[in-house]
Amino acid sequence: MTTMPEGKKEIPAPQSLEKEDATVSMPSAEKPPLPWELAQRETPWTQSWNVFSARIRAISDKVGKKLAHRTLKIGVSARIFHPEPGAKGLRGKTLQYLEESIAQWVMSRDVMVFMIPTVNTNGLLHPSNIRLRDYAKHLDGLVLQGGADVSPQSYSELATRPEWNGDRARDMYELELLHEFIEADKPVLGICRGCQLINVAFGGTLYQDIAADVPNAIAHVNELYDSHRHSIQFPVGSSLGKMFFKEESPMVNSIHHQAVRDVGRNLNVEAVSGEDQIVEAIRYRKAAFVMGLQWHPEFHRAGGVELLDCTPVLDSFLKAARETRF
Repeated sequence: MTTMPEGKKEIPAPQSLEKEDATVSMPSAEKPPLPWELAQRETPWTQSWNVFSARIRAISDKVGKKLAHRTLKIGVSARIFHPEPGAKGLRGKTLQYLEESIAQWVMSRDVMVFMIPTVNTNGLLHPSNIRLRDYAKHLDGLVLQGGADVSPQSYSELATRPEWNGDRARDMYELELLHEFIEADKPVLGICRGCQLINVAFGGTLYQDIAADVPNAIAHVNELYDSHRHSIQFPVGSSLGKMFFKEESPMVNSIHHQAVRDVGRNLNVEAVSGEDQIVEAIRYRKAAFVMGLQWHPEFHRAGGVELLDCTPVLDSFLKAARETRF
């Protein structure tokens, strides 16, 4: 038996590494905290922020619902009566007015209609800082109503007859109005003259008089006025063709002696006259809804069987107004 020298202590033999590793316990995978455990970990500041965020979301949802149900506000461009030389009273003043049928047609879908007057920031009597872009900002859509001829000057031509000079002043006002609504991403529907103006706005030209410029054309206006009518056709791919796919030979009224000649940039032809292929509807393909109809849909009876019921066009226009007003 071996003895250790006095004063020396026996050093225990070291254990193997394998044994040591075997005795070490590894931590088990952590379980995700329960909801009430998370709540306990939140600081007072975090809790306050969560309450504040919840209130903001509730207010936002409430405002969104109110906006979604808010009555649409549609602007209609003004017709202009220019003063007659030497006239007194109202005939000696510039009058701006709204034709009743177009207002009633738009209001038939329970929306509000506002006539948009011309603006004159340089007026000597009553100057104003209001611009047409302010109307485009606050209204949900624009209807360009019919009326006087578009001036040939607006598409860089001279009138071939004095009576076809058109209304250059109204052209300038409506071209600016159209531009502002398109810039604001708001829908536009042009009626008769409004269709022609949309074409001119994008560089297109017009027949100054269909009878004179297109000898083989049918009569597009006569003494019957809004009772005059003809059939139309929808080219392949036309959105109107898809909208009225059940109509075999739709009829529309015809009250115009001018019409689209050269189609403007980025415009699609949506409808043509069935007998002479005169353009009857156009659409701007780089906007959600900018369309022109050569006929007067406001003179068509809703649900009527003689003339095309254009309520779907109005509904499509108003749908675009709801989708773009935010």
